[in-house]
Amino acid sequence: MNDSRELILNTSLKLFLQKSFKEVTMKEIVAGTGMSKGAFYHYFSSKEQVFEEVIRFFYGGIMAVDYSSFPKDSLRDFYHAYLHHMDKQMREEKFLTDKNGNSEFNMNYYLLIFDAINIFPGFRAEHLERQKAELRAWTEMVKIAKKKQEITSTLSDNIIARLFIYSGDGIGINYIVSDSVEKIRKELLALWDALYLTLKG
Repeated sequence: MNDSRELILNTSLKLFLQKSFKEVTMKEIVAGTGMSKGAFYHYFSSKEQVFEEVIRFFYGGIMAVDYSSFPKDSLRDFYHAYLHHMDKQMREEKFLTDKNGNSEFNMNYYLLIFDAINIFPGFRAEHLERQKAELRAWTEMVKIAKKKQEITSTLSDNIIARLFIYSGDGIGINYIVSDSVEKIRKELLALWDALYLTLKG
């Protein structure tokens, strides 16, 4: 990806995370890049086109999770690795941090996904596939934790996996206007640690 195209995507993503697709204007995006209108339109001819590529850039890259890279010998290590991965992703994306390296990312991520589902019909299926993969990864980890007697809960593997996933989603939505990823991460860690202790029995 060339520098100008990446600048457009970075600028657009930041705007789409602050406001909805409908609220962001092409004028704002062009102004945010500092490019001339002619140079900008050389890359993108419409807001829909920009948004579609932003979704692929953000959802397919920044927010992609490779669960196979996480430890498999401990459920606790697994969810700690997950939180570390998400925190690292946010900090590595320079356009989502201020000059001191603090995250400016907010949880309008959910609004971004809802907009993508409404605007691009095929995105719903892609999102559902990602949710299935997430559930499979967590369920497999829970099964291993039970086999190793790390946890003793009689709840089904699937239910326990959903408790971790849905509690994460719930905190994300609850803090939708939060300006701190660190605050969300700490809250989620506290919740998952408490759930883990309960499952240990």
